[in-house]
Amino acid sequence: MAKKILVVDDSALMRRVICDIINSDERFQVAARAVDGLQAFDLLSRHQYDAVVLDVNMPRMTGLELLKELRKYKIPARVMMASTDTREGAKTTLDALELGALDFIHKPDNAAQCREGSFPEHLLRILDVVADSSASVLEAEPKKKEDSAQTTSKVVELARKSTSRSAGSRIVAIASSTGGPKALQSVIPRLPAQLDAPVLLVQHMPKGFTASLAERLNDLSEISVKEACEGDELQKGMVYVSTGGMHMKVKYTNGRHVIHYTDEPHREGVKPCANYMYESLAESRFDKVVCAVLTGMGADGTEGIKNLESSKKIHVIAQDQASCVVYGMPRSVVNAGIPVQVVPLEQVAQEIILNVGVKA
Repeated sequence: MAKKILVVDDSALMRRVICDIINSDERFQVAARAVDGLQAFDLLSRHQYDAVVLDVNMPRMTGLELLKELRKYKIPARVMMASTDTREGAKTTLDALELGALDFIHKPDNAAQCREGSFPEHLLRILDVVADSSASVLEAEPKKKEDSAQTTSKVVELARKSTSRSAGSRIVAIASSTGGPKALQSVIPRLPAQLDAPVLLVQHMPKGFTASLAERLNDLSEISVKEACEGDELQKGMVYVSTGGMHMKVKYTNGRHVIHYTDEPHREGVKPCANYMYESLAESRFDKVVCAVLTGMGADGTEGIKNLESSKKIHVIAQDQASCVVYGMPRSVVNAGIPVQVVPLEQVAQEIILNVGVKA
């Protein structure tokens, strides 16, 4: 049976185009349409849908206001946002993800462009994942910065007392996708500023969104977070977020590890791709790589980690199924035949700290 979809957009032309794309796939059926958040709220109060495609800027009630109302009245819904890639649009998208939207798609400036290129395929791929997800806008919100700091301090003390950590330089490399921006708020803010390793992060997002993600994580965290720039020298106690639309690698040159971007084709259907990040670390001088694979569709990270294992000592952490929005990437690495530590999302940061330690 086709999955029932609610499309919410104030533009009649945009609604028609998006509905045509959705109805062209036998897996889906547009069951209802709404011109704004208020009409959508009324429909969601009375009917159930497998997924909602939600515009952001609408009269009477915006997409963000609708998400807040759904949380307030405890009305479950699986929501994907249709967002613009302006700076303000990126910020609003992150707000929506925090409020429970499961994923988003960058919507072209006009409806005609929606019929072109990869947009229809991309829309249907994300919609399929969102409609199958067990999560909804009622999922718990990330903990506050103060709560994260209290948890982190306890783990830091434990790491300082631990004598099991062997000598050598370490690096942390994190991969995440669908559900990642929210999941990362349960990981990065729990990492201490004195972490004894740099942290690389590949989150599947388009260009224009990763800078806002880095800024938001930096505001929430003790550890410093930035969107990585070409040539950045890796420093301990720093998180480097890959920019969207490029592949982030690590290059060892003149006695330094630096960020290097390449413009190779999409891999695993994404750009940036974590596989490139992991494979580049095979040529690094780090003695150990702690790999963390979080929620996301597909298998990005698995091939790169397997290739890295042949030349480096690694420790692999995978988010467990129960705490994932989409148990794709973690499942893939768990099934790859390499040793993996599977933990709930709330414990990922703790395991990173215990594996790399903190600076004296």
